[in-house]
Amino acid sequence: MAGIYLHIPFCKQACHYCNFHFSTSLKQKDALIDALIEELRLQRDYLSGEQLSSIYLGGGTPSLLTTDELMRLFEVIYQLHAVSDQAEITLEANPDDLNKEALKALRRTPINRLSIGIQSFSGEDLQFMNRAHNAQEAEDCIDLALEQGFSALSVDLIYGTPNMSDRQWEANMHKVFTKAVPHLSCYCLTVEPQTALDHFVKQGKVLPVDEEQAARQFEMLIQGAKGAGYDHYEISNFAKPGHYAQHNSNYWLGQSYLGIGPSAHSFNGQSRQWNIANNAKYIKALRQGELAFEKEELSPDQRYNEYVMTGLRTIWGCDLKKIHQFAPTYRAHFLAQAQIFLEDGSLIRQNETFTLSEAGRLLADRIAMELFV
Repeated sequence: MAGIYLHIPFCKQACHYCNFHFSTSLKQKDALIDALIEELRLQRDYLSGEQLSSIYLGGGTPSLLTTDELMRLFEVIYQLHAVSDQAEITLEANPDDLNKEALKALRRTPINRLSIGIQSFSGEDLQFMNRAHNAQEAEDCIDLALEQGFSALSVDLIYGTPNMSDRQWEANMHKVFTKAVPHLSCYCLTVEPQTALDHFVKQGKVLPVDEEQAARQFEMLIQGAKGAGYDHYEISNFAKPGHYAQHNSNYWLGQSYLGIGPSAHSFNGQSRQWNIANNAKYIKALRQGELAFEKEELSPDQRYNEYVMTGLRTIWGCDLKKIHQFAPTYRAHFLAQAQIFLEDGSLIRQNETFTLSEAGRLLADRIAMELFV
């Protein structure tokens, strides 16, 4: 089954590390929602009538939308698409938006899963990242969400920040583990070009990411999550059994998805397309009944490389039968290139399936690149 992603490109303030497309001005919010609805209508046939197993509102900060605005979007989606009764419907949210009243209102929408961008429970870390919430809000929002019935809950954390000690990282993980949060996404701090963080590092105001510290905290995460009963089902994602993210799993497993909104990507198995990353130009195009995107037809080499990159990141790994479908020659290439990683224990083979070992997960990108054609 397929999925729909809606990009809501608004934030209260800019996090220092973020390179996603967003605006801190809400002046165009009404016009943007109208444009999202028009794009949904124009792209109604993109998924060829496939039933939706997931709807994901990301950003930006989708929790800035009112429930009325959210319902406008959902009404159009349900009019245009067949949505599974068991569909996972996720809203990305910031802690400062999730008070008791807001959560009660969200319960009256189709949303059945929250992905909360906590990043850290330390005030010092949050200030370093320029997050809009404080440490108390970070902790309170989880309790409130669970109280209001959002049992399908995911939390984002960041590790590897220059001022984050191993002790603080352990404390961040412990908070999540003890609050019965069923899903956890953890990302190493990355200095992306043209972000405020990149500027600070170049000026010498902030230390660059310490690779040894990042690797050590990633290993702490792997062991800590394992001990708390989480499956490490994708490099950055951990879940209690039965709580894997449906939407993101579809990405990694190569399912079709439609991306709606400025900068959103779509994929149908044969091609990939991405919308213009400019709110004003996006709105103008949709007002004229036009779609503003670029498109790339994927070659067999590209489709193989993407499968290797995404497959190796997951517990499902790469399957030789699937590799053979891209082109018969890829099987021999994969086996030849994989041999050195099988010998050093980075890769594990079970019949026709290859997965990364715990040691291999530290080198996932490098291993995948060696397997590319």
